[in-house]
Amino acid sequence: MSEATQPTRPVAPSEQSDPGAVSGREHTDAPTLVILGASGDLTSRLLLPGLGTLMAHEPDRRINLVGADRKEWGDEAWRERVLEAMCRGGARPEVAAGLARDARYQQLDVMDPEAWPAFVRSLAPDSVLYFALPPAVTMAACRLLTRADLPAGLRLGLEKPFGNDLASAQEFNRLLADLVTEEQVFRVDHFLGKSTVLNILGVRFANRLFEPVWSAADIERVDIVFDESLALEGRAGYYDKAGALIDMIQSHLLLVMAMLAMEEPNRIDHVELRDLMMHVLRATHCHPDHPSHRARYTAGQVGGKDVPSYADEPGVDPARETDTLAEVTLEIRSRRWAGVPFRLRSGKGLGDARRLAILYFRPVAHLPEGFTGEVNQNVLLFDLGEGSLGLRIATNGEGDKLSLEETVFDAQIGDSPVRPYGEILSGILDGNPLLSVRGDIAEECWRIVAPIIDAWRAGEVPLDDYPAGTMGPLTWGVV
Repeated sequence: MSEATQPTRPVAPSEQSDPGAVSGREHTDAPTLVILGASGDLTSRLLLPGLGTLMAHEPDRRINLVGADRKEWGDEAWRERVLEAMCRGGARPEVAAGLARDARYQQLDVMDPEAWPAFVRSLAPDSVLYFALPPAVTMAACRLLTRADLPAGLRLGLEKPFGNDLASAQEFNRLLADLVTEEQVFRVDHFLGKSTVLNILGVRFANRLFEPVWSAADIERVDIVFDESLALEGRAGYYDKAGALIDMIQSHLLLVMAMLAMEEPNRIDHVELRDLMMHVLRATHCHPDHPSHRARYTAGQVGGKDVPSYADEPGVDPARETDTLAEVTLEIRSRRWAGVPFRLRSGKGLGDARRLAILYFRPVAHLPEGFTGEVNQNVLLFDLGEGSLGLRIATNGEGDKLSLEETVFDAQIGDSPVRPYGEILSGILDGNPLLSVRGDIAEECWRIVAPIIDAWRAGEVPLDDYPAGTMGPLTWGVV
């Protein structure tokens, strides 16, 4: 193998021969991305690898990357983290090394009322502040800023949950409106960065086979499921104050439901898409005939690994009665969906990991006499984890041609080479809010679940239990 074709390894910033190459050189024609919470788990586990997948797909993209945190790091420690995570995300070695070489670190406390606004004032126009911080800290940091502190075109990336109830979400929206325009606010939902979720729109609106039957006239019910086999995994600090209902259903699954149920957009852009999602959410209410359910896992085994009871996990306050499995059924009060129950379910410590959107079609109005066999209803299934599409239909049997049997068509619909956080960062850096959650949508999601939260806190809904590694309480029925 010739020298020119030898595989290369990533070159650490400290190994660069030119001392000036590690000085944090800025590209004047590129946006500045500031990650607040640079030393945290979210940054190393999701943000930087996601950026790596984006740079693998767009190696010529230029970014001025700044990490900021209270930790006493220097530029070199930050650059090493950037290099490792970028390569883990699939960026070419020379691309990862180039971005890491020019990255810089700023020790900063966003609670400092003098240093924090001064830092923001020093940023170039059209910079991005990405708050990889706890939501309460993010909100407090924004309170310390004024519009005069902000460079022109500054964009804000905000992690979920957006507030902790409807009132706090409304308060946060008012605070942000005093700082920037709505188009400069990017409320992050990594579900909307998943191409498998966006595939729902393509399958639905580009196929005459489906669009005419996408309503209550032909669809009997809809299930949206996000079951995780992972247990708490050390996240008690956040999860024990949220639970499955807030962590997943309020934050993510309501938006998947809105995509499934929305009317046809004139074009796929941030105005049309979010207007129509909001239209669905405004019509959404708790279903009067289907009570909500909540449960918490007890000790068990997941994948051969012993899992302690949630109440015994470090950092958990058992008195909170935090739900690790939640199920709610909603109705959309519109002509298209009247009478169709939408069941949303999510939980942790379960036997199987499932990320599904399932549409169950009504039985045929009449079946000719002479056919035998059990005729199951048609089902359309989106696997949001595997990126596949399944369609169940009835066909004539292989032996007796009048005996009907089930046939399933299964197709891979593909996944994006860019991870969800890469897609999200691309939208923020380009100023395209298509994949961000608009302020009124965030509020509406809290409005929908508010009666459920109130009923749970009042003790009106029992807290069931299920052994870790099972699929939940048997009394709930099968999803």
